[in-house]
Amino acid sequence: MSPRYVVLGPPGAGKTTVGTLLAERLGVAFRDTDDDVVTTAGKPISDVFTDDGEPAFRAMEEEAVAEGLKTHDGVLALGGGAVLSAATRDRLAGHTVVFLNVGMAEGVRRTGMSSARPLLAGVNPRATFKALLDARLPLYREVATIEVTTDDLTPEQVVDAVLGHGPRRDDPDA
Repeated sequence: MSPRYVVLGPPGAGKTTVGTLLAERLGVAFRDTDDDVVTTAGKPISDVFTDDGEPAFRAMEEEAVAEGLKTHDGVLALGGGAVLSAATRDRLAGHTVVFLNVGMAEGVRRTGMSSARPLLAGVNPRATFKALLDARLPLYREVATIEVTTDDLTPEQVVDAVLGHGPRRDDPDA
């Protein structure tokens, strides 16, 4: 069993929105590894960061991704920082991985610098978002088989772009 598509990108890229629409179009289930972490932890991600720290969150996230890649056959959305794990990047090899790219200005606008996004909270959210993009962009591109820039597209147009690429040719489930 393997996901049809794995969706990833920075905060505000539209992973949940696009992933849900993509799953609906394909007639498959949608799963978000952030939701899996919340279920496992029994509390919101922001509380995991506050109470247990980022390393504890990243360990739970890595396990949620590993489990999702093994057991989910629909569309799987990963948290924005999941690619920070080398083990996760290795596990993504052979999967159809969709990188939803979003520019800094649009990402900041979409996230609204929500306190529900613990890595974006702080004194200078724009600088924090830029640093996050700078650090993660090469990792997103390392694992992606499809990249769609979402800034000027509706969620439906993003799904059309993803489906226009189709799954990897070497994907046994395609």
